[in-house]
Amino acid sequence: MTKRTSAKYKIDRRMGENIWGRPKSPVNRREYGPGQHGQRRKGKLSDFGTQLRAKQKLKGYYGDLTEKQFRRIYGEAERVKGDTGENLIGLLERRLDAVVYRAKFVPTVFAARQFVNHGHVLVNGQPVNIPSYRVKEGDVVEVREKSKQLAVLLEAVQLSERDVPDYIDADHSKMVATFVRTPGLGDVPYPVMMEPNLVVEFYAKN
Repeated sequence: MTKRTSAKYKIDRRMGENIWGRPKSPVNRREYGPGQHGQRRKGKLSDFGTQLRAKQKLKGYYGDLTEKQFRRIYGEAERVKGDTGENLIGLLERRLDAVVYRAKFVPTVFAARQFVNHGHVLVNGQPVNIPSYRVKEGDVVEVREKSKQLAVLLEAVQLSERDVPDYIDADHSKMVATFVRTPGLGDVPYPVMMEPNLVVEFYAKN
């Protein structure tokens, strides 16, 4: 189980935003930060603070990746031709756990990581249990036959709070999804504004 499952709402509170758009997020009731002095902490952020917050928000959204993991993905985005911020989003969305989450096979990105870890997922017919596995365009991701009646799957498919984006073609009757194309920032249905350009600025200066 991921280290953050029990604390995912702390990320919301820390950011002051409902970053996954979940109806149960405490931010829906209290917009201030966690802790005794949370209500008094609303000072204006410096440029560094704004960039750091943008990085923490994006990193937290994908199951709160470690700094080492996130830095490595950023390094790859930087080496590829094109806009680094857009490349970063594309690489994050190609993670297997992100694809499983986007296809609505599971209710949360944390559950997606666990679902992949426990061996419930096949990629092009082969079992893959590495959440960070990078899916390619045209890859077919499916739930293995023995796992298709799991309660978590049936719950996720019914969720009305989010839709499957158009860069993933999902068939919930068969629990199969095809990764059609690598998305850009504007294609990804984030419930809050993500600012990868600020993440680029953060790493450029630090």
